[in-house]
Amino acid sequence: MTQTPASESTDSSQLDEIRAGYAFEGGVLKLGAAVVDGQAHADAPVQIPLSVLNRHGLVAGATGTGKTKTLQLMAEQLADQGVPVFLADMKGDLSGLATPGEGGDKITARATDVGMPWAATAYPTEFYTLGGKGSGIAIRATITGFGPTLLSKVLGLNDTQESSLGLIFHYADKNGLALLDLKDLRAVISHLTSDEGKADLKELGGLSSATAGVILRNLITFEDQGAGAFFGEPEFETSDLLRTAPDGKGIISCLELPQVQDRPQLFSTFLMWLLADLFHDLPEEGDVDKPKLVFFFDEAHLLFNDASKAFLDAIEQTVRLIRSKGIGVFFVTQSPKDVPSGVLAQLGNRVQHALRAFTPDDAKALKQAIATYPHTAYDMEKLLTSLGIGEAVVTVLSDKGVPTPVAWTRMKAPNSLMDPSPQATMDAVINASQLKTKYAAVVDRESAYELLAKRLQAAPAPQQAAPAPAQAPAPAPAPRQRTPKEEPSLIQQVTGSSAFRSMLRSAGTVIGREITRSIFGTRRR
Repeated sequence: MTQTPASESTDSSQLDEIRAGYAFEGGVLKLGAAVVDGQAHADAPVQIPLSVLNRHGLVAGATGTGKTKTLQLMAEQLADQGVPVFLADMKGDLSGLATPGEGGDKITARATDVGMPWAATAYPTEFYTLGGKGSGIAIRATITGFGPTLLSKVLGLNDTQESSLGLIFHYADKNGLALLDLKDLRAVISHLTSDEGKADLKELGGLSSATAGVILRNLITFEDQGAGAFFGEPEFETSDLLRTAPDGKGIISCLELPQVQDRPQLFSTFLMWLLADLFHDLPEEGDVDKPKLVFFFDEAHLLFNDASKAFLDAIEQTVRLIRSKGIGVFFVTQSPKDVPSGVLAQLGNRVQHALRAFTPDDAKALKQAIATYPHTAYDMEKLLTSLGIGEAVVTVLSDKGVPTPVAWTRMKAPNSLMDPSPQATMDAVINASQLKTKYAAVVDRESAYELLAKRLQAAPAPQQAAPAPAQAPAPAPAPRQRTPKEEPSLIQQVTGSSAFRSMLRSAGTVIGREITRSIFGTRRR
């Protein structure tokens, strides 16, 4: 009787475990084929159920290992199954989704290896830019729509300063001063700290001129980072990200961000506003057969670098809660350590490309990454440092919410172009977009800046007394009758009391927070 070698038996058992672990009913994203001992097995496909994509995920790997192409592959298959996709493209190399891919011997060999057909395909794509900085459709938000809570987190304000910013928003709202762009907010703060606005500042109670000055300086720094172009009208409607093409395919919205790679605060601002706006507008969905929208955020470390604790807490809260709206969020970065632990714990789907261990810190990060994976027969330390380009270690949530076995996976090649699209192709896509005229022209209607400027011009100039002509001394005036002092009414007595003013200060802070429309502080007029 011929005995099967132990290694072959182990390999067979491992493949059987992977086949069973990744056998799902319903729609799936096909990533590739399982690899054991360096050989891909086309009969052991590795895939993700569409129904768990709103449990979020992580695509990680060192530079040049293929993680961006994995993102491209997933976006293609989502679009094919009618799921809209949003991509934050920091380097500009995801525009190839709008152009059919170029075949070749390597592409054909990869398709045969993983047992998944390849066909050159272009996908319905929209190209966006922040504030119109580029050739894509401009995305803007108003300051009022952004809200004081979120803006405070972006500016890194402390609790006192956040409350004060809430009071400033309340003052502007009460006085009909529309806050559309940064110059509007700066104008309101400058007014409150000027001689003309001292009375208004005093009425706000909880706002000091020193705190207003700190907020104003932070705003100026923020504007220096390029945020000024992002705020204004027309404000982008996030429901435009949920569209499908006439043939039923999901539209891939690609936000080109190469100009803000060195300004992560601007990128972070946009991300939080976009998610907050979607969170507020979309109804609760619970469990879904497929997500309403999937976000992919390339170079996600820019989101978390130098972020305050309050801002990180807001991101964690967003990721945790937006799942129930049918939205999936995938972070794309070099190492899992780039993502804070509170956020990482929310990511149920993992696609890990090769990691490098050139330094002690790298080695520590590698061990930390390995500790987060389920038990497996693979030598994870060896595997993660020796994966080839276009290979990854995958574990996802099954359709029953259970982590799947760890699978060394040879990834399928994308069907679209794996290089940036030609500029002529991008221009044609942008010109054909239904949204081009909707967001093209900047609207600068009368708002706080203009209203306060008019008020200043209308203020009467102080009059100087003309010198009197020389004349004889006037007779002494008759004694003036003293007007009896009017007794204050009961209402005036109450409103003038220190207790009532204290109550107003507290109420002002509360109102400043309550003018925001959701827990994230966003609001549209």
